[in-house]
Amino acid sequence: MITGIVLAAGSSSRFGRTKQVELYHGAPLAQHPVDALEAAGVDEIVIVVGHEAPAVRDALRLPANARIVENTGHADGQATSLVVGLRSADDDSDGAVVLLADQPGISARHVRALVGAFEARRSGIVRLRFLDGPGPALLGRDVWPAAMQLEGDIGARALIEAHAEVVHEVPLEEDRPIDVDSPEDLRRLE
Repeated sequence: MITGIVLAAGSSSRFGRTKQVELYHGAPLAQHPVDALEAAGVDEIVIVVGHEAPAVRDALRLPANARIVENTGHADGQATSLVVGLRSADDDSDGAVVLLADQPGISARHVRALVGAFEARRSGIVRLRFLDGPGPALLGRDVWPAAMQLEGDIGARALIEAHAEVVHEVPLEEDRPIDVDSPEDLRRLE
């Protein structure tokens, strides 16, 4: 069983307003990773909200296998949302694809690449490697205890760096999709 986790709890301080609900191609930014996970066929989807949780919750269309959980400690950094997401995963989950709410360019094809590589290994960390840098990762259940120890605004990057020996990279012949950190980024994408 594979879980998809969407981290959508941030305060969007660089954006200036709640970017998770900003429209991109007719849907809120946070909807795009949910749709990618659904189209890729992951078994369950957990969306972690925090800042402006009611607005983000109301903006999303949830597939039947998705649910929203709230991170009341979201102000303490992205790591807290990752921990909430992992704790909310089904007990039978073998791994979790972790996506950010501000990367609408990550598609079902990317998620399937992660899941396919993980299914060949069944452990550790699988991460996409774009031409210009790393992308999203799938965390095998065996690394979740270490992920649960993360703190601050670091996400899975620190976990990947600390456990490089269990990281398998999936190379892709394309540039990394843009992270939407500012209204200018969103305008560039449009």
